[in-house]
Amino acid sequence: MPEDAVVLRRQDGVATITLNRPDKLNAIDDEVRHGLATALDVVEREREIRVAVITGAGRGFCAGGDIEKMIELNQGYHSATFRGYLETGHAVVRRIREIPKPIVASVNGPAAGAGMNLALACDLRIASEKATFTQAFSGIGLHPDWGGTFSLPRLLGLGKAMEIFWLNDPMPAEDAKRLGLVNFVAEHGSLEKTTLWLAQRLAAAPPLPMALLKQAFYERIKTELDRVMEQELEAQMKCFASEDFREGLRAFVEKRAPKFRGL
Repeated sequence: MPEDAVVLRRQDGVATITLNRPDKLNAIDDEVRHGLATALDVVEREREIRVAVITGAGRGFCAGGDIEKMIELNQGYHSATFRGYLETGHAVVRRIREIPKPIVASVNGPAAGAGMNLALACDLRIASEKATFTQAFSGIGLHPDWGGTFSLPRLLGLGKAMEIFWLNDPMPAEDAKRLGLVNFVAEHGSLEKTTLWLAQRLAAAPPLPMALLKQAFYERIKTELDRVMEQELEAQMKCFASEDFREGLRAFVEKRAPKFRGL
């Protein structure tokens, strides 16, 4: 896997998968997508790995999709490439759900857009007290992806999920825990230590019933998740071709409020 984008470290049955673009707040580009997919293959294949942790390098968990790459694709009308990126992201979500081992998101800072939805796809979430969660998509005229429209309403209910999708207000870690979005909140300086404590507890559990329980939880909703992610893909492709998306990207780069016209 491209180690400059994703790093996999093993220790005492725990695999830590680190998104490693700290200068970009670990924004997701093609190398990150494929690096995540490769790391998850290793997690499933190696028997000695009992638990996986996904986290981010530097001060952020994941800022979502790489805006610079989105601008490049949009300006060049590379819709087929954009669709391929979406399909790869959705494949990562499926892999997280299908791997018969616990996968924990350790959210060390901002988790925005696809980064938030990557965390939601994991089985458990532990967050630094400094972490925030934002959907961010509507701020640039885009529809959510990475299974967010499946996960968020099931965790929070329809009304609260709609509020988060539409308003884009960053949610602090403590609020996320109170609402059930996050399982644990740790002091910022102790996040890695607390994450390892949680991962080692999971690694010490008997793997067969853990795997069967995960399968039981997700098997009933697998078809629905696939259907929702297909709807996400088609909705994002419509937004990709819209003038509002182009305006959202321009406004983001120019650090101003976008002026959406419904076009």
